[in-house]
Amino acid sequence: MDLELPEDHRALQASIRKFCEEKVKPFAREWDRTETFPREVVREIGQLGALGILVKEEYGGAGLGSLATAVVVEEVARYDGSLALTVASHNGLGSSHIRVFGNEAQKQKYLPKLATGEWLGAWALTEPSSGSDAAGMKATAVRKGDRWVLNGTKMFITQGTVGDVFVVLAISNAPQRQKGVTAFILEKGLKGFSQKSIHGKLGMRSSDTAELVLENVEVPDSQRLGDVDHGFIDTLKILDRGRITIGALAVGLGRGAIEESIRYAKDRTAFGQPIGDFQAIRWMLADMKTEMDAARLLVHRAACMADAGRPYGQQASMAKLFASEAAMRACNKAVQIHGGYGYTREFPVERYLRDAKLCEIGEGTSEVQRSVIARELFKH
Repeated sequence: MDLELPEDHRALQASIRKFCEEKVKPFAREWDRTETFPREVVREIGQLGALGILVKEEYGGAGLGSLATAVVVEEVARYDGSLALTVASHNGLGSSHIRVFGNEAQKQKYLPKLATGEWLGAWALTEPSSGSDAAGMKATAVRKGDRWVLNGTKMFITQGTVGDVFVVLAISNAPQRQKGVTAFILEKGLKGFSQKSIHGKLGMRSSDTAELVLENVEVPDSQRLGDVDHGFIDTLKILDRGRITIGALAVGLGRGAIEESIRYAKDRTAFGQPIGDFQAIRWMLADMKTEMDAARLLVHRAACMADAGRPYGQQASMAKLFASEAAMRACNKAVQIHGGYGYTREFPVERYLRDAKLCEIGEGTSEVQRSVIARELFKH
C-alpha cells in the first residue's frame, strides 16, 4: 500500500498551494463578508488545470482522476471553503455528468470549455421540496416530437447564476418516479430559463448559490443527456464520486483549523506562558490531527478505488461521513482554542466552522450516508 502521492499529483498540489497563498488567502475573508464570487480567481485557477482534472486530455483536461481531484480540493479548502466548493462541484458534478454520460458531440461541444474554466458548470437535482428524496421531484420534462418542454424549480444550485452550462434533472415518466427521470444540458440565456441568487447563507458565502426557474423551456432532443428515464440512475454514480470531493473539502477545512490553531496557540499567552504549553490545548490539537489524518486516508482510499475502476460507493459514503463530522469537531475546537477571538471575524476559524457545516448536508446528508453504508452491510 503506497501512501505517497504520485509525482504529478504533488506538482499540482504545490502549484495550487502557491496560487492560494498569493491569490486566495489574503482575500477570502472579504469575499465571505461581501458574499462576492471571485470570478477572476476562478478563471485563473482554471488555467492551472484545477477545473478539468477528470476530463481526458483529448478534450483539454488534465486526464487525472479522483485522487488528484481530492488533493486539489483539500488544498483550496485549506484557504477558502467557498472556492473549494466551486472547484469540487464543477469537477465532480457540473462537468462530470457530461464527461461520463454525454455522447461524443456533447463532449466535443462542452468539455473543452468546461475543462479550462472558460465555462462554468452547474448541476441541478435539488428542489424546494426534494433533496435527499429524489422521488419528491416535481420538475417535469414532456416530449413533443423532437423537442422537450421543461417546467419546474431547482433550489440551492451551486454556480446557479455564474454557470454557463447546466445539467438539469426532470421527471419524464411520472409513474416511475425516480426511475423515470431524464437529464438535459441547458445553456444560460434560454427562453424561460431564469436564475435567482440566494444570499444570507450560514457558510460558503462566496460560493454562488441560486434558485433556477424553468417556465416552458424548450430544448431539442440533442440536448438530452444519457438515456430517457435513466437520469437518476446515472446521478447515483455521479454523486458517489462527488462525495469523495466533499470529503476532501472537509479535510481541507479541518486541516486549516488545525494549522491556524497551532499558530495561535504559539502566540497567545495566558498565565505567563503560551497557551500551547497547556495540556488541555495540546490534547485538543492531538485529537483534531488524529481525526483529520484518518479522514484523509478514508478519502484517498475511496478515490484510489474509484480510479482503479473498483466499486467504491460505500467507501465514498464512509469518507464523506467521517470527514465532514470530524471537520466540524476540529473547527469547533479551533474556535474554542481561539477563545473570544475565535468568535470574531478577525481569525478564519469561525469561517471554517460555518463552511464545514455544509459538508454534513451537501451531496447527501450524514443520515443518508449512514443509510448507504448500512445498506451495503446487509447485502451479504
